[in-house]
Amino acid sequence: MLSIGVDIEDISRFKNKNSKFLKRIFTINELEYCLSNKKSEENLCARFCAKEAVIKALSSIANKKPALLDIEILKKPNGVPYINMLSDEFKKYDYLLSISHEKDKAIAFVVVK
Repeated sequence: MLSIGVDIEDISRFKNKNSKFLKRIFTINELEYCLSNKKSEENLCARFCAKEAVIKALSSIANKKPALLDIEILKKPNGVPYINMLSDEFKKYDYLLSISHEKDKAIAFVVVK
């Protein structure tokens, strides 16, 4: 069975957020990557979109929804983003991810099979 999810957000939502807020949404690995980039709000927003898209895609095929911290968005050495599920319950699925950001918006599209 295939399922899809998509999410789009305003990048401005992730400007000047405090660490307490960010730690409720992002893993240490995600924060290290995003905060080391001069345009960190774009990367944070794109990863948030990806997490929301994963949750939406899984809502039609899984028994429960993962928490935001169960989902980790990382990059392969070649720069391609991928989904690392931290909860064993969600590792049985295969995930395809596309993320993008432009000017004031970020978007993510996820296919789960």
